[in-house]
Amino acid sequence: MPIIIHREFVRAPAEVCFDLARNVEIHTETTSHTRERAVDGVTSGYMEKGDYVTWEAVHLGIKQKLTAKIIEMERPHMFVDVMVKGAFHSFVHTHTFEPKKNGTIMVDHFHYRSPYGVIGRLADWLFLEKYMTNFLVGRARALKEIAENTHHT
Repeated sequence: MPIIIHREFVRAPAEVCFDLARNVEIHTETTSHTRERAVDGVTSGYMEKGDYVTWEAVHLGIKQKLTAKIIEMERPHMFVDVMVKGAFHSFVHTHTFEPKKNGTIMVDHFHYRSPYGVIGRLADWLFLEKYMTNFLVGRARALKEIAENTHHT
């Protein structure tokens, strides 16, 4: 079960980073390369504990749907979403926001399990873990750019 951890320093307060990370429209903006859009559940605004959203996107050339639910939230320091239905066997994605003197360290901790047993583990090794790492890093950098260019510390 791969675990991807990515840290991104953002020159913006934790509250700003936290709100951007749980905003559906911002999520859509930061994942535009996969044509991701919310099609069910919370489809606009801020997601809260207990909310779910179904995302439709194109990943690895395949149009897919994935439903995630926010199961834990401690504003403005952390929230956790889990896959309810989708292409993975399971995932837990913990988003943390660590306040620092000149900004925030955003941390993505993405723990997932691929479907299909040995075949899924082979896919992880061959391409999926790298693909998911690049996806998470790209989204974090897009959030950083939005936070730093539209909000001031």
